[in-house]
Amino acid sequence: MPPTPVPGAAVTQFAVLDALLAGAYESGLRVSEACSVGDFGLGCVDRLGGEVVIFDAQAIECTLDGPPAVMRDDERLPFAILCRFPDVPAVGVRGRDMAGFAASVDEALTSRNLFHAVRFDGVLAEVRVRVTPRQQFPLPPLAEVTEHQVETVATAIRGTLVGFWTPAIYQGIAVAGLHLHFLSDDRSLGGHVLDLVVDAGDLRVAAFARFDLRLPTDDRFLRTELTHDDDHRIVAVERGGATG
Repeated sequence: MPPTPVPGAAVTQFAVLDALLAGAYESGLRVSEACSVGDFGLGCVDRLGGEVVIFDAQAIECTLDGPPAVMRDDERLPFAILCRFPDVPAVGVRGRDMAGFAASVDEALTSRNLFHAVRFDGVLAEVRVRVTPRQQFPLPPLAEVTEHQVETVATAIRGTLVGFWTPAIYQGIAVAGLHLHFLSDDRSLGGHVLDLVVDAGDLRVAAFARFDLRLPTDDRFLRTELTHDDDHRIVAVERGGATG
């Protein structure tokens, strides 16, 4: 039986994906504030200088500067989506590629109109992750940033997938469908997930009927009119393909 929504609990998000696509990501949410509203989530590093994984109340940055590391409380996240992950039953998942894993998540959804937090702990037969380099001013749009992303493929690696499943109606505010980041148990590897093959592990999916959105107030964001025109831009940057 799919889990029912968590009473009173919310998914909290800072900024919107379309702002990153437009290059409007000058400000950010402090790590200390992010961890005060959620112990589980994902985001990106200041000036898109890497990917962030938040779980067990720690924000871990995955950058090109070295192995994943705990972030300082005063560092900022230009985009973040978080929640307090509840105690929900685990479902065993074995031998699934990306499409199969996404299908397992779909099977666990309470409703395709609700937000869901997704956590997987186990062994990945293979995972491909990306990290983007820190940008300089003037800040370019996300599609240009991902043209220079660094991809890493690891095999037989144990770790945690942290992510959210978002209803289609919120495309452009967040990433519609499944959005995942990965962190290995030994903290040697992490990043935005482009592809994976599950060996075996436990999947937990929690439903949320409340969504709290916090918007930036810096000049760049306020002066950039956001219009959600092209879904293909989001698909391209999330899957690591050309933006054409």
